[in-house]
Amino acid sequence: MPPYDPKREFKEFYAPKNTGWALVDVPEQQFIAIDGSGNPNTATEYTQAVEALYTVAYTIKFATKRADGRDFVVAPLEGLWWADDLEAFTTRAKDSWRWTMLVNQPAWITETAVEEAKTVALAKKKLPAIAGVRYQTLNEGRCAQVLHVGSYDDEAPILAHLHHEYLAAHELEPVGQHHEIYLGDPRKTEPAKLKTILRQPVRPI
Repeated sequence: MPPYDPKREFKEFYAPKNTGWALVDVPEQQFIAIDGSGNPNTATEYTQAVEALYTVAYTIKFATKRADGRDFVVAPLEGLWWADDLEAFTTRAKDSWRWTMLVNQPAWITETAVEEAKTVALAKKKLPAIAGVRYQTLNEGRCAQVLHVGSYDDEAPILAHLHHEYLAAHELEPVGQHHEIYLGDPRKTEPAKLKTILRQPVRPI
């Protein structure tokens, strides 16, 4: 049996091809998560949070493979983003952003397994941010979603189109946090070739 891979199991939500906004119904999924705030380009808190997430993710992967032979592909980084003023995203006022970073987990991973992995990871890595990692279930339901190709800082026009045109045209309003899934590694990929899934939970007005 191949390892669990959310890009295969949830292809519509991890490998979309539409570069214009489209509506999708996202099922409930499980994650490990960590919260923070500030500019992701400059905040040490953000760098440490991402490192902590992946340290725990790989610890869970190896532990579950040893214990019962079930394996999974460590998923791409995701983020929930919000601010007191939504225009903070279209103006890229990053210091005012708040975030929850996520890594998808198979359904068989429990909250207990996450806590056990944190204990092991913290003993090995000595990274204090590991203590902030937690188990989270996310059930977004109806969402507007698009594949953005290009720099993260080039997202502003497509987000402005969502909030000022697309949602009104479909008699929808945003609910919950803006969600991004990072399909490329910014350390290895040219900004113009980065692929990011942008997602916004919505409801009828």
